[in-house]
Amino acid sequence: MSQSVPRLRFEGVTKEFPGVRALSDVTFEVAAGEIHALLGENGAGKSTLLRILSGGLRPTAGKVLVDGRELVLRKPIQARAAGIAMIHQELQQVQHLTVAQNMFLGHQLTRLGGLVVDRAGQERRAAAALARIDPSIDPAAPIRTLKVAQRQIVEIARALLDEARIIAMDEPTSSLTPSEFDRLAEIVADLAAGGVSIIYVSHKMDEVFRIGHRATIMRDGAVVGMRALAGVDQKEIVSLMVGRELSQEPHRSFATDEVKLEANGLGSAVSRVRNISFRLHKGEVLGIAGLVGSGRSELLRLIAGADRRSAGTLAIDGKPVTFRSPREAIAAGVGLCPEERKREGIIPLRSMTSNLGLPSLKRYTSGGLIARRKLDKVAERHLKGVNLRPFLPDRPIRLFSGGNQQKGIIARWLAADSQILLFDEPTRGIDVGAKSEIHALIERLASEGHSIIVVSSELPEVIRLSDRVLVMREGELAAELSSDGLTEQAIVAHAIPGYAGRSTSQS
Repeated sequence: MSQSVPRLRFEGVTKEFPGVRALSDVTFEVAAGEIHALLGENGAGKSTLLRILSGGLRPTAGKVLVDGRELVLRKPIQARAAGIAMIHQELQQVQHLTVAQNMFLGHQLTRLGGLVVDRAGQERRAAAALARIDPSIDPAAPIRTLKVAQRQIVEIARALLDEARIIAMDEPTSSLTPSEFDRLAEIVADLAAGGVSIIYVSHKMDEVFRIGHRATIMRDGAVVGMRALAGVDQKEIVSLMVGRELSQEPHRSFATDEVKLEANGLGSAVSRVRNISFRLHKGEVLGIAGLVGSGRSELLRLIAGADRRSAGTLAIDGKPVTFRSPREAIAAGVGLCPEERKREGIIPLRSMTSNLGLPSLKRYTSGGLIARRKLDKVAERHLKGVNLRPFLPDRPIRLFSGGNQQKGIIARWLAADSQILLFDEPTRGIDVGAKSEIHALIERLASEGHSIIVVSSELPEVIRLSDRVLVMREGELAAELSSDGLTEQAIVAHAIPGYAGRSTSQS
């Protein structure tokens, strides 16, 4: 990283849309072999900058230089030809095609004068690229059969096919387990050691500090700082990102003795859940931890009526309930904030207000028509209550940041008078500032008497929010930990099958 000419340089890059300046005079450099973190809250301009780098947008002003030469990129294919690869958070893959076919999308190998796709040649070259990072992946396998971590590796191998010198990774670990991140971190370090420049975008500060060399911090479309990550405090980076110091309040409990929800022997023949029993109290935040695939999300889906249970009983306020659909669970006061927010939680093209009213439309209809003024009034009250920013209820929900989309989903359940709130990965893909707001909002809802279950893969988040934690392993409860024994080590000890260090007692 000591070369005189940087591998990549953004010089005075500005991007304006009608009425909005998304980027303002962005200037920074990335050296060859450097892992350079690009940090900032949602809306800071990171994605716009990467779209310019990958040829998806043209800057209003400024230059992009690679190895000292200015690039004028009008199409993504030009960026790829220049040695620039983009790995998106939502993988750009065609599910019914093979690994090799996905790796050669848009630039297939052909023979017989271009009349026939050379599938054997594609598989040979794909296998050679995969061998550099993960030879266990079969280039002839359908991409849909691979785990998310393997599909991420396929995208990296695709970049190697094009001999990419610059690889931009946008939230590459949002769906990965800790062990899968460990493998990705090794691959990224090996690429950097071979001279590839990595631009790494992530909201997970622990990951950034583990693998990054330097960081450029953006806020409101401008660069507000650059730091070498080896000698800087994480709080300083976060403060630059949000423009203020975030306080980490200690956990406060508002749990009462009143049992709101009780499960006995809960199970499903079609999911990983077996013989689950627990109680959820009014005002309590109950955390659920465990490895990906342990049955955490499936348990929430059972409670919310999205999946049918085949065993056990469920009671709310002491009265047995049987949910044959989410509609029946909603009517009983249960609201689910799903893990797959964009796919399962929102209708992207509809407004924030329309999305808010989805589970309770009957309240706002008369003669088959929506009483718009009534819905607008309810939406205004609840969206202000969750601090929607910007406060534009009629704006399509897809145009809001992930954190504000999540606020809208929470407001939806408050408008539906849901007293039991189920949060599945409540801050996945959400920046640090919005994450702090979501945490405070969950705590406020508990203080108002809501009963809350939180599933999270981030152990500090589970510990920060929860009064108790249920640890799941292979579809069953492995332990119940009270606040006195709530540590990351204790959770991991019960979550991993055959973990040798398990010494924590259940409570």
